[in-house]
Amino acid sequence: MKPFRFGIVAGHARDLTSWTAQAEQVEKLGFDTLLATDPVGAADPFVLLGAAAAVTLDLTIGTFVLADPFRDPKAVGWQVQTLHQQTGGRFELGLGVGRPGAKAHAESLGREFGGPGERITRMAETIAHLKRSVDRPRLMLAGGGPKMLALAAQEADTVTFTWAPTTTETEAQSIVDRFRTLAGERLPEIELGLNLMAVGDRPSPGIARWAGVDVPELAAGGAVTVLPADPAQAAEKLLRWRERWGISYVTINSGYAEPFAEIAETARAA
Repeated sequence: MKPFRFGIVAGHARDLTSWTAQAEQVEKLGFDTLLATDPVGAADPFVLLGAAAAVTLDLTIGTFVLADPFRDPKAVGWQVQTLHQQTGGRFELGLGVGRPGAKAHAESLGREFGGPGERITRMAETIAHLKRSVDRPRLMLAGGGPKMLALAAQEADTVTFTWAPTTTETEAQSIVDRFRTLAGERLPEIELGLNLMAVGDRPSPGIARWAGVDVPELAAGGAVTVLPADPAQAAEKLLRWRERWGISYVTINSGYAEPFAEIAETARAA
């Protein structure tokens, strides 16, 4: 089994001062990674990640996930190589086809968005360009559908399963099994991860708006996207998932950083 890694996904930056303070706090809490959404509010994640790297020592920074339709592959290669080299290897590239609502942002940048299949094909071309021309960092691909899982099985160093908010352990099992089959001999090389939505069962209007279902219902339904508030119980779940599925890299949004830090510490010590 691979050792655990734990990370925070940050999607808001009021200004550079608050953003860098958050990066310092994430490192102080003992997390391995700070990941920026794309965009971060209205900001470019590459700019903010450079600032985060400048105020931290060991924290790995990355994207969760960079929306491939927003950028030209050559521009991505330049930015990726710059961060990778200037941080001494503390940058990891998370790449995806764009979250819900991304089409309008892509069009505002003068970029064609396209359908799901077209976006996956273009992303494969971006990855091929990076492999040819860039001393590239670790590559994380996020997905749950057959085409994204197939691409991740071929190319990713890390795959993060992006299953639906209400996904149960039984449903998760089928997705993990499908990926294991696709990865074949590459499986031991690939780090498996998941992105959590919440810790505990307190209501969250933000999550309810985004997911269409609130945290108490997710917790009651046994969704794998929510951990119990009790650190020992939560750590037990993470240990069981690592044993059962091989999932060792776990991330959560920045609003749950403090309770998740205690869970991470408990899981590491177990």
